[in-house]
Amino acid sequence: MRTVGVAVNPEKAAQDPQVAVRVREAVSTLLRHGLVVRVNAEGARAVRLEELAASEQELAESSDALVVVGGDGTILRAARTGAVRGVPVLGVNVGGFGFLAEVGLEELPEALERLVAGRHAVEERMMLAAEVVRGGEVAERFLALNDMVVTKSGYARLMPIRVCVNGEHLATYLADGLIVSTPTGSTAYNLSAGGPILSPGVRALVITPICPHTLTARPVVVDADDVATVEVASEVEGVLLTVDGQVGCPLRGGDVVRVRRAEERAQLVRLKPPSFYELLRQKFAWGER
Repeated sequence: MRTVGVAVNPEKAAQDPQVAVRVREAVSTLLRHGLVVRVNAEGARAVRLEELAASEQELAESSDALVVVGGDGTILRAARTGAVRGVPVLGVNVGGFGFLAEVGLEELPEALERLVAGRHAVEERMMLAAEVVRGGEVAERFLALNDMVVTKSGYARLMPIRVCVNGEHLATYLADGLIVSTPTGSTAYNLSAGGPILSPGVRALVITPICPHTLTARPVVVDADDVATVEVASEVEGVLLTVDGQVGCPLRGGDVVRVRRAEERAQLVRLKPPSFYELLRQKFAWGER
C-alpha cells in the first residue's frame, strides 16, 4: 500500500467539528507511516487540508485504498468509483444507519493501524450494470451498488411499466415506479417500498414495484444471472432513472432500461467477522421494547 485516498462528506464536517479533528489526525497517522495521502477537494476544504486536495476521479485512479468518512451515501459514491479498479473502501460512519460502514469515528485510529498493517479482510459485494436503450442503441450506462429506480419526476400519477426477465414478460405494473435492487440495496429504498431483506451473500436481484395499484403486485426475487428489462410506455413523459439515489438520467417514452449483474464488484474493508444479522438487529432495534 503506497497511496491512500480520503473522502470526506463536507456537510458532515460542517455539522460536527470532531469530523475535522479526526480526519486531520488520520491523515497525520497515514503520513507518519510513509504513505501518500490525497483528500477529495470539497472535503479537504472542509477539514482545512487544501494542500492534499484531489478530484474524486483522481482518488479512485491513484489510491490503493479509500477511507470514506460520512454516511452510506458517501460510501456508495466511493464504492462505485473504486469498483472499476477494485479499490477497497473503509467506511467510517458519521451518518444515520451506516449499513455500509465498518467503524465509527471514534474507532478510526485503530482501524487505520490495522489497514496499514494489512490486518483486514475485503468483502466483495455484487453490483448492478444498467443500460438505457433508445432507438436500438445504448444511450447511457450506469453502475450501482444499491439499486436502479425508475420513477416519475412530475405530477403524482401512476404509469404503466412493462417488466421482462430474460426476455419473458413478467408483469406490466401500474405504479409510481419500480426498483431493481441488489442484496446490499435490499435494506434501502427496496425495504421502504415493502421489498424483502436479502443477506449480502445471496446471488439474487429484487424487482419491487413502488405503490402498485393492484394488491396482487408483489416484489419478485430473481437469480443474479437473470437480465431484467424495464420499458417505459411511449405516451409517458417526465420519467427518471436514478442510480443509488445519486446519479441518473431522464427517460423518454419507449426507452428500455436493461439491468444485469455487473462484472465489477464493490470492495469493502472488514476488520471483524461480518455479522449481517447482528447488524440488522442493532440498526432496526429488533427484539427491543
